[in-house]
Parts: sequence; structure tokens; C-alpha cells
Amino acid sequence: MTGDNLIPPSPRYDPAADPPPDDAALFAESEPIALFERWLGEAKSKEPNDPNGMALATADEHGFPDVRMVLLKGVDASGFVFYSNAESAKGRQLEVNPRAALVFHWKSLRRQVRVRGLVEPVSAAEADAYFQSRDRGARLGAWASKQSRPLEDRLALEKRIAEFTAKFGLGDVPRPEHWRGYRIVPLAIEFWRDRPFRLHDRLTFSRESVSAAWTKSRLYP
Repeated sequence: MTGDNLIPPSPRYDPAADPPPDDAALFAESEPIALFERWLGEAKSKEPNDPNGMALATADEHGFPDVRMVLLKGVDASGFVFYSNAESAKGRQLEVNPRAALVFHWKSLRRQVRVRGLVEPVSAAEADAYFQSRDRGARLGAWASKQSRPLEDRLALEKRIAEFTAKFGLGDVPRPEHWRGYRIVPLAIEFWRDRPFRLHDRLTFSRESVSAAWTKSRLYP
């Protein structure tokens, strides 16, 4: 199969059969987190898997970028929260360069949200509370996985899981020190919505600092 056959053709629109969404309602919005929460709520009823999935982009000490999918585990006026092994590639990158970007893409809704901001750790109490809400197997996995480091074979991972299963027995599985939460405090949030003929809607909110007020603007597609 050639590359030409792999790439889907450019879509053809019939505005009469598929009218574009209401324009005025989106651009009347004045608060980005409330709008994000509403869009995420709508995605939960439409997306078959992981509506809270997001692409997380970081950069190392040389400015070389990296990106991977993670899961959003909290959002409020303070920012967007996810959890990870601090000794992983992303953890090491965030240690030296505490800035990140996110992309949420809800294909079924033809919507996208982009976030850029500063990264700070969540409190130990917040990380503990979320860790204890996870399935026991996931908690054991957090102890067993040397995330992002070489693994000789699957058996080596299973042996480590067995070791920690035996170590904790039927008792509590506490949060490892290296497993923590990160909060992306947004400085820019962009809402993108599909429109016919690539003439998409783009609404952006930005601010100079985390204590400043949001400035809203509309962008060319």
C-alpha cells in the first residue's frame, strides 16, 4: 500500500446537510476553565475511550521537545493536573524545564483545546489522596515500574510486580516518593472547532502571568 492510499482524502462538506455550529455562543464565552469543563463534559458522552486523554509536550535541558499521551486527573481554576513517575523521561524534563503544553482532541465532536503554561507539583496530600483512589494493581505497578528505563523482558517486570505484591501483602500500598502529581498552570488556552472548508473557529485566552486577567481574542483559522 502506498502513502497516497494510506492518507484519507480531504473532506467534502455539504453545509445544507451538516450546518456549522452556532458562532455567537462560542465567542461570547469569557471564562476559559468553565468553557473547558463544559466541552469535557460533552466529550464524556461522545468519546468511546479516554475523553480525558491529552497529549503532553515537554522539553529537555537542550530544548529538544518530547510528547506523549497522558490522562487528565483534575482541573479547576488553578490548572490541569496529571500524575507520573518523577524519574520518567517527562519527570526529568519537567525538573529542568517546568513548562509544558497540552492538546485535547475530541474527534467525535470535531473539537480541540490547546494549553500552554508553567508546571508546579501538587501537594503531597493531594497526590496521596489520588494514589489511594487507584486500583491496587495500579498502585503496585507504580512501585514496580522503572518508567522510561530499559527493560530486558516482560518477565523482569512481572518479577518486580510479584516482589512488591509480596512486600505489601494484604496491607496498604503507600504512594512511592517518586510518584507525584503535576499541575499545569495555564498562560494560554485555545479552543478550536471544526468548520467547513478548513475555515475553523479559534478562540484564545491568554495572560501575562498566573495572577493576571485573561485576554480573549479570535484568530484566523
